[in-house]
Amino acid sequence: MSQDEAILRLAQSTAQAVKDLLEMFAPGQVNAGEASVVGPDEDPMEHISAPALATSVSYVDGVTGGNVFVITLEGARRLAAAMMGMDPGDAPADGSVELDEMEISAVAEAMNQMMASAAGATSSVLGTEVEISPPENRNFASADQALGAYAKTPHATRVAFSVCGEPCRLVQLLPNAFIVRMTSALDELGAEYSSGNEPDVAPDAPIGRLSLDGMPVRVWAELGRTRLASADVVTMPTGAVVELDRQADEPVDLYINGKAFATGRLMVVDGTEWAVRIETVFNVPNSTL
Repeated sequence: MSQDEAILRLAQSTAQAVKDLLEMFAPGQVNAGEASVVGPDEDPMEHISAPALATSVSYVDGVTGGNVFVITLEGARRLAAAMMGMDPGDAPADGSVELDEMEISAVAEAMNQMMASAAGATSSVLGTEVEISPPENRNFASADQALGAYAKTPHATRVAFSVCGEPCRLVQLLPNAFIVRMTSALDELGAEYSSGNEPDVAPDAPIGRLSLDGMPVRVWAELGRTRLASADVVTMPTGAVVELDRQADEPVDLYINGKAFATGRLMVVDGTEWAVRIETVFNVPNSTL
């Protein structure tokens, strides 16, 4: 696998993790574009939409780099409105360059969780834990203020997002150590398969399928959903009961990397462990997982 392919693989996995997390706060309001590698003479923050709020985390395991997510202030207001149970379109657009305390609290919580999710995706692709610093928030009144705001790294990627109808951007600042480690890990997977241990794969399987089949993916079961205002969540006491949108005897949904792929029933294994017995598997193309 080439270096650029490895970089794009990391960017796509991270973008998917970010999209999945933001979808929890604003269902149906999040879209992610294609990942692209930033050229050596480019600034990954060029031409951002402003005024904007940027949240960043830095890698703390001895290398430079990190993740940056940039969202317009209007997008932050709409995201906060969605988190509070309101229609994002009802968020007041008063042209202010500042968010109020409730909006700041809601967006900060979303950004903190999003950055943790992005770091988790990076760890999954690299095959090792990636430690990050606490998130740092910065405001940019204009696009020019964002230029040179973050230390340059040997490699960088960017992915355009739309959140609640507003333009956003995910930037990854990547040190050489990550790229070498990830390329090596993917090549090792390919070597293992080519040595005669490959799984049964159709003759027309897409190029790269063998190596990607060995990559870890996130699988989870969803028992149900509900919508609560952030103010209600903050004041919720220990022992509070949250009602979900389905009955206890209804099937649960199973997801792979944010894509629904099956339904099943909850069951108990060995009297202590929860599990899901799969009942129906959807026809989900491998390329979408």
